[in-house]
Amino acid sequence: MMSTEDLYRLLRSSHVQAQGIVDTVADPMLVLDEALRVQAASLAFYETFKVDRYDTIGRYVYELGDGQWDIPELRELLVRVIPKSAAIINYEVEHDFPELGRRTMLLTARTLRHPDHDGRTLLLTIVDATDRLKRDAAKEMLFSETRHRIKNLLAVTQSLARQTQTEGRSAEEYRDAFLGRFSALVQAEELAFSTDTENGLLALIERLLAPYMAEAGRVAIEPGVAVDLPSAMTTTLCLVIHELATNALKYGALSRQGGQVKISWEFADNALLRLKWIESGGPLTSPPVKSGYGTQLIKSAITHGLGGRVEHHYGDNGLNVEIAIPLGDTSPPS
Repeated sequence: MMSTEDLYRLLRSSHVQAQGIVDTVADPMLVLDEALRVQAASLAFYETFKVDRYDTIGRYVYELGDGQWDIPELRELLVRVIPKSAAIINYEVEHDFPELGRRTMLLTARTLRHPDHDGRTLLLTIVDATDRLKRDAAKEMLFSETRHRIKNLLAVTQSLARQTQTEGRSAEEYRDAFLGRFSALVQAEELAFSTDTENGLLALIERLLAPYMAEAGRVAIEPGVAVDLPSAMTTTLCLVIHELATNALKYGALSRQGGQVKISWEFADNALLRLKWIESGGPLTSPPVKSGYGTQLIKSAITHGLGGRVEHHYGDNGLNVEIAIPLGDTSPPS
């Protein structure tokens, strides 16, 4: 099938305007005279816009159809193309076309000068770019989102590195503490980008607590109702649960044989997600004289990051934590 460029070169060199040649162009095309009247139309034009030859040939381009080409800016451009032998490349027209609906068309117009006389002909090709432009917009949105997420990831990573305690720690201890938090952050990003349908709260908790579940009974997950998590909440909860599990392993229930962590959740008044972290069989706990970075991270992430609240209860057998998070745009299941 002949391209528009090939046709343009053929018409310019041999001055042929045969309908058969025009019909070889894959995209809709019109051949216009100097007054912008249609001299010929390609088969693709008739098929795309569902018009016939009687309603097209001899009519002004801005009269075609329901007037979809009667655009003042376009008419001015076409009028200027003819005398200047200039060109219009991919002029965008958005319109509700009969039989097609809302579409975005790219118009390219070129002037063909006839050496035998002073007349000029205008070749007008029309490309439906609606789907391509939508794909391009979707790609641009995805790229912007990815760039934004990477920027946030780097910012959070820098914050974790700066605020992970160094005082009284060896280089190895600092490394392990930082990498543990960074691992939770990476897992949050993986869950947020996952196409798996099971990427809600249960999947997040199971994934983060899997390393602590090698010994049966050490971690008990009591699944509540299904909760789909937005990406911001996924990142925050990953860091929070990682901190709770790390503290339980170092100082709490998981630091002792027979100790256990139980985690559960429920909806309260269809507006609040309540998450409970209950430790048992651990050492006696008491409120710390000075909050460590882990505790500060949990409180800051929940209160400032998610607009919720967190309560720590220190008991004889271990730490109990209750977290309440407003759902916002996340709706509870019916």
